[in-house]
Amino acid sequence: MDLISTPVLDTINSPQQLRKLPQESLPALCADIRHYLIETVSRTSGHLASGLAVVDLTVALHYVFDTPEDQIVWDVGHQAYPHKILTGHKEELKTIRQKDGLHAFIWRGETVYDHLCTGHASTSIGSALGLAKAASLKGDKRQVIAVIGDGALSGGAAFEAMNCAGSMKDLNLLVILNDNEMSISHNVGSIAQSLSKLLASPHYTKLVKGGKRILQALPAVHDFALRAEEHVKGMVMPGTLFEEFGFNYLGPIEGNDVEGLCNILKNIKKLGGLQFLHIITRKGKGYAPAEEDPISYHGVPVFNPEKGIMSSPHPVDKSFSASFGDWLVKRAKKDDKLVAITPAMRIGSGMTEFASQYPDRFFDVGIAEMHAMVFASGLAAGGLHPVVNMYSSFLQRAYDGVIHDFAIQDLPIVLAIDRGGVVGPDGPTHQGAYDIAFLRTVPNLVIMAPSSKQEQVLMLDFASDLGHPAIVRFPRDVAYCEKVEGTALELGKSRKIRIGKRIALCVFGPWVWDYQEIAAKFDITLVDMRFIKPLDRECIKALTLEHETIVTVEDGSILGGIGEEVAAVVSNLNVNCKVVNLGLPDKFIMEDTRKGILKDLKLDAQGISEILTELLKE
Repeated sequence: MDLISTPVLDTINSPQQLRKLPQESLPALCADIRHYLIETVSRTSGHLASGLAVVDLTVALHYVFDTPEDQIVWDVGHQAYPHKILTGHKEELKTIRQKDGLHAFIWRGETVYDHLCTGHASTSIGSALGLAKAASLKGDKRQVIAVIGDGALSGGAAFEAMNCAGSMKDLNLLVILNDNEMSISHNVGSIAQSLSKLLASPHYTKLVKGGKRILQALPAVHDFALRAEEHVKGMVMPGTLFEEFGFNYLGPIEGNDVEGLCNILKNIKKLGGLQFLHIITRKGKGYAPAEEDPISYHGVPVFNPEKGIMSSPHPVDKSFSASFGDWLVKRAKKDDKLVAITPAMRIGSGMTEFASQYPDRFFDVGIAEMHAMVFASGLAAGGLHPVVNMYSSFLQRAYDGVIHDFAIQDLPIVLAIDRGGVVGPDGPTHQGAYDIAFLRTVPNLVIMAPSSKQEQVLMLDFASDLGHPAIVRFPRDVAYCEKVEGTALELGKSRKIRIGKRIALCVFGPWVWDYQEIAAKFDITLVDMRFIKPLDRECIKALTLEHETIVTVEDGSILGGIGEEVAAVVSNLNVNCKVVNLGLPDKFIMEDTRKGILKDLKLDAQGISEILTELLKE
């Protein structure tokens, strides 16, 4: 079936063409973009609700501003699909998040309209500030726009950037807060919108500037007027905070009215300087199922747009994330001091049920990864048992917290690292490639990598009982279920799955069971290493005496990885044993399925089989 008819969109392949349309045609264009988004993403999978919310804003920005000369920076990039459509990638959107296809988020240089890479939250204002300052220093009058969501605004980096911006002069920087959660009444919204249009008017600005010059000559009257202005603004709109940073606050206004947005953006363009526009949008706008359930339609699988997302009629094996969530609930019943923390990853981390059953013991700190670690340290020092769940790629932001607030103080905190290793179609900003490399050098840490659901539970219990900092790292994958109960853990000890000859395959993490048949086929030894830190050095030493080659496999960067420590151990033994390290190469892993990426890297069963075949020929 062909995609739905989009007659207005079919005439547009660039912002230059967009700007030739009469303004009254823009609502029809927005409707076309929404139809195209729904139909396309339903076939490709991807991010939907966020993009539907900002269709009107995206059209208005490219219509009013002279892009790419004027520069737009999108925070994260979940909402950037309409931008991709309008900047020449309408057809390529059908390949998004696929191998060699369109990038999942904004990728610098993908088009001339894409100025910086995005993927992690709260970076847009700082990046846009840099672009605006560069323009100012070069004497350019271009406008720079940062679009940030209400969730991303909770990140400290956003406020650091605004604080910095307020100290700079001669900048044309517009920050747009895309607020899709705030609910305001009709009356307040109407008043705020009317007032914002007035505030954005050049005539109002001239009047204010002239009035302030007069009032400054009358100090008593001036002070009274300032207090009155702040009082009125505080009652009508929450703009005082942003004005303290040096921005002129406008809003909140309706963000799903393309013509209204165009009118206010035209006025803002004339004003220049530091402007902060607060818009209210509705996630999933234009598609009823997404409007009713924006969380489920944030990131969607392939689905039937007429029926919406359908639950699978077949039982699905639980992921490591879901297994973690189950453990958390069970552990909390036995441990009334257990508390759980996540930086805005409640659903993805499997913590929904815990949050429901133990709301007073669950803390979603927002997009504030560093704060999550610092907060956990205080909870631990206060006698509680914190469990922090964080995606590997976002843990990069909390690295200092791991060292300063976690390890140095030797606090009994459990850190569950989700999405460790290859993640898949979200691309290089989301692959969990580096945590092993940057964590294993930190003293006081115990780091474990489960190969199965049973082992994950054992490790989480072990970590909780340890009384010291402990990390359990697992992938975005189905958790293998062993046929028998898992064997007990001993600190820093591995377990042999199979004993064979010539080659010992030492696996850190989830692929142990994928390689079981291969190990039998080649009659080699298969070891579930279990602990990344401390490494089972005695096991490695013993393997060197009975094998010609040790092959290490880890779902992380080879450079700095645990395989390097294995190689170092062997090199110091003065034995005739070769070490081969397998893992993620020294390059960024682009968009593809997890399965496809592992196949390309020869880390799937077939790839390992080919590597073993070559080694056995030597």
